Amino acid sequence: MYIRSLAMAAAIAIAAPAAWAQTQVPFALDWKFEGPSAAYFAAIDNGHFAEEGLDVTIEAGNGSVNTIPKIATGAFPIGFGDINSVIKFLDQNPGAPVTAVMMIYDKPPFAIVGRKSLGVSEPKDLEGKVLGAPPPDGAWAQWPVFVAETGIDASTVTVEPVGFPTREPMLAEGNVAAITGFSFSSVVNLKRLGVEADDITNILMADHGLQLYSNAILVNTDWAAENGETVEAFLRAVAKGWADVIADPAAGIESLLERNPAADAALEEERLQMSIDQNVMTDWVKANGMGGIDAGRMAAALEQLGQTYAFQNAPDASLYFTDAYLPEGGFKLN
Repeated sequence: MYIRSLAMAAAIAIAAPAAWAQTQVPFALDWKFEGPSAAYFAAIDNGHFAEEGLDVTIEAGNGSVNTIPKIATGAFPIGFGDINSVIKFLDQNPGAPVTAVMMIYDKPPFAIVGRKSLGVSEPKDLEGKVLGAPPPDGAWAQWPVFVAETGIDASTVTVEPVGFPTREPMLAEGNVAAITGFSFSSVVNLKRLGVEADDITNILMADHGLQLYSNAILVNTDWAAENGETVEAFLRAVAKGWADVIADPAAGIESLLERNPAADAALEEERLQMSIDQNVMTDWVKANGMGGIDAGRMAAALEQLGQTYAFQNAPDASLYFTDAYLPEGGFKLN
């Protein structure tokens, strides 16, 4: 018994340093625990963060506008949010320590979501209709570019300011003919409210001239400068988490349900699959790997962003994104 106790004590002594070596990394999401966030929970449950020596905790958010200051102030060293919001934040707060290090949504989910039964099947159908748009909504911010690219006569569109919680219910009830939002959020929410799938029109702005990028992994640059290996390890684990949910979305949703038991598994799996098909696994990502950006497209995106936002300072792409923590060629997901 004494010998066995010594052996157990020795084993614990050997194992303990490995456990103590786990680096604590709090991670701030931009939104609630919904389908697309399953990739990060899969990275925890499948041991990818642990294999990298990381102990990651994830906090839900309520929009990129609120997530970015959490990272810039150091409350969170790393997070997930819209790069266009980062660009505006840095323009208004020069020198703030935040930047994007890994592009996740290569194609933005900004969309106009309407109902065919209310006369909306294509962009020009919005003329003469009522459009519900939350003022802080990222998709609504791109409305002027969408109008310019599609030739819509915006003077004929009645814009109704709505809240995020009332956006889809108003469309479901027919109080507006279309709304702005993230495609995978609004489409799935409408189905949850009883709107038939064949009555929903999902008009992705990126299919109508929008060049912008979207959500990315963000870091506090001061922290990243001192913890470069941790950033690289985090990104490797995130890529593996996305590879897992791409290969088996249902298993990814099981990880999500552990954190959000009230979620509808079928709808959240549909939401996850939409994000994979429309935003993550684009042709560019399939050819170039996940995580990086195209310099030419970023230049075009900044020019396009300038159509809807008055820059106080000359835009500089190097301030908003760095590939310094990515492997050459990005992460291959398939």
